[in-house]
Amino acid sequence: MLTIEDCIALSDLTEDEIDAIAEHEHLPEMVAVELGCCLVHTADGPRRIARFIRDDIERATSHGQSVHAQQLTVVLKDFVAHHPVMRAGTM
Repeated sequence: MLTIEDCIALSDLTEDEIDAIAEHEHLPEMVAVELGCCLVHTADGPRRIARFIRDDIERATSHGQSVHAQQLTVVLKDFVAHHPVMRAGTM
């Protein structure tokens, strides 16, 4: 049997990235793992995930959740750093 941690490890995303997808799409973590895994392996998927995270940052900022916005900013930076299509300036 696979655990949620196993599924996250197989997704090519971090737990924080999955959490950002779950937050943006209002999904349970396991469904966000599936969505993220599918997206990250498509041509436009990494840009969509980055947009999700940016939207989450904007929402947190607009709700006065500066600590959460800062955490998500780190998540976005790490995501861009670890996905070649994002580093190529196609964000």
